Amino acid sequence: MKALMCVPNISEGKDLIVIEKVVETIRSSPGVILLDYSSDKDHNRSVISYIGEPGAVVAATQSLVKTAIDLIDMSRQKGSHPRQGAVDVVPFIPISGITEEESVDIAHDFGRFVGKLGVPVYFYEDAAKHPDRKSLVKVRKGEYEALAEKILKPEWKPDEGPAQFISKTGSIQISSRFPLVALNINLGTTKLEIAQTIAKSVRHINGGFRFVRAMGLSLEEEGLTQVSMNLTQYQKTPIPMVMEAVKREAAKFGVNVVGSELVGPVPLEAMGQVLRYYLQAHDFSMDQIIENALIN
Repeated sequence: MKALMCVPNISEGKDLIVIEKVVETIRSSPGVILLDYSSDKDHNRSVISYIGEPGAVVAATQSLVKTAIDLIDMSRQKGSHPRQGAVDVVPFIPISGITEEESVDIAHDFGRFVGKLGVPVYFYEDAAKHPDRKSLVKVRKGEYEALAEKILKPEWKPDEGPAQFISKTGSIQISSRFPLVALNINLGTTKLEIAQTIAKSVRHINGGFRFVRAMGLSLEEEGLTQVSMNLTQYQKTPIPMVMEAVKREAAKFGVNVVGSELVGPVPLEAMGQVLRYYLQAHDFSMDQIIENALIN
């Protein structure tokens, strides 16, 4: 059976009416299972995860994008999370029966669809058509506020869609990628510089873990700060390794980790890593999970 997952991030985390209308496009799409969706008011961002047969997932994502760009106005959007478009990222993730090459082709085809809607498109990660666009951080540098000037530069001509700034939609970043783990760790301090320093210490770009992207964010409503991370290869950089590193760095500032969250679906093997580490069950096998036996 072929299965494709998609995890769009939209630049709206406050207006529940808008969020529900966007999510409803997935609920009402035949052949697609809504796995999870979550919103953060401080980030002003929602993450929606669903899975199904590739054709059904693509059709559902087309509906989601058309609804989101109709309802979200980027010229009025503010939030602590980096963003460059109303639908900020659309990653396609091959789960079973689909090669990475097929997933990349799906991403490129989808980008052409979005471009025909009149929205600029940048391909990143495995779908990148330019070496300097593989990193989402580079593609999104300067964020929405810098896009009007950036998009006019020859080196930042969109991969699809108009080479002009569309104030309402911004641009949409589309990719194909390996399943990642989105891990957020909350700190018992309001000092943003502490979260930013810790993020810098664990992320690859500054000499930290090879497969970790991280940034420090403020959670004003909760009176906390957060180290927000993507573990892009959880098999090589496991969750416990990163969690313990953040705890150690926080302790240097006399700050406690007060909670964490996993955003969106998580691979079962990633949870197996957590179980082995924190229970010290080194001989544990995923075959011991009852429900896993039913799946297999």
